[in-house]
Amino acid sequence: MKLTWLGHSGFRLEIEDAVILIDPWLSGNPVFPASRRAEAIHGATHVLLTHGHGDHSGDTLAIAKELKIPVVGIFDLISWWQEKEGIQGIGFNKGGTVALNGAKVSMVPASHSSSMGGPHGPVYTGTESGYVIRGEGHAIYVSGDTSIIADMGWIGDYYRPDIGILCAGGHFTMDMEGAAWAAKKYFDFRTVIPCHYKTFPLLEQSAEAMKAALPGVAVIEPDVMVPFDL
Repeated sequence: MKLTWLGHSGFRLEIEDAVILIDPWLSGNPVFPASRRAEAIHGATHVLLTHGHGDHSGDTLAIAKELKIPVVGIFDLISWWQEKEGIQGIGFNKGGTVALNGAKVSMVPASHSSSMGGPHGPVYTGTESGYVIRGEGHAIYVSGDTSIIADMGWIGDYYRPDIGILCAGGHFTMDMEGAAWAAKKYFDFRTVIPCHYKTFPLLEQSAEAMKAALPGVAVIEPDVMVPFDL
């Protein structure tokens, strides 16, 4: 199983027979090297979207149309895109699980907001979500953009994820200390990968506070476009 950070909250996850692009915001992402776009999306089988904000959904439609692959996410947004944009889609909702080329993806709650800009203001794009992705003997909790929520308690108990991909940049989401507190309170992670940080000066720039708060947990700060094994 291989994971590649695409910057911000974007990841390329190679698991089972799936290559899943999670929240692929590439165009205009200040920490993603534009010259490596083809490499980042090569062989992708699915796009998995946590919510509609542009710093997560930015390249979703372009990639889906270019590669002719389905977008997976909240039913409201996916069904709208299927009708208006003609994309392939797998729309579902919280509590649901879908099979993606051998990987099982379950949608779980998050607490944030979800919209896109429209001609008369923000457009509703369904609710925000997180995911638990299971395959190759692992369960990965992808928090999406969220605050600390009590739902993390049952997510940890029920799915028992050993890997956490946690938003931790602060201001719009949990910060490093908050994400670390949630990791200790609700989960028993072997590995944690912070995201939604470093992209802008407004966000946290280092995971040192998280590392200090999680002794015994491998907190990995990946470099953009440098794959690593999990």
